[in-house]
Amino acid sequence: MDAPTPADVLGTGVAFPVGVNARGQLAMVSGERAVTQAILTLLMTARGQRVMRPEYGCRIHELVFAPGDATTLGLASFYVDEALRTWEPRIDVDGVQAQLDPNDTSRVVVDIRYRLKGQPEPRSLVFPFYRSL
Repeated sequence: MDAPTPADVLGTGVAFPVGVNARGQLAMVSGERAVTQAILTLLMTARGQRVMRPEYGCRIHELVFAPGDATTLGLASFYVDEALRTWEPRIDVDGVQAQLDPNDTSRVVVDIRYRLKGQPEPRSLVFPFYRSL
């Protein structure tokens, strides 16, 4: 039996945004790209948004009207970390840090450090979250 490939372990899913490939079929992503898209989908989904899975999503959306202070940044980091640890079993979270964008205080920049399960290479992803001023 052959050893599993990264796509086998990390999975394959529908590409986001949904589209078609060159053959006219539903576009798909595999491996690390599938994980990255799953993380972004999770973080862009507010808890309660999915009717059949109301606990799925990230609570960061509760902060859309919060002030740009240390408490908000701490909660943003906590909510992202909580969502990733709960809903993305293919990664180990090394750290999450939120900070205000110095050029646009309505923008919270969330820096996510993680590793794919079973792989030593660190990865990072920056998730922008916009507050309403």
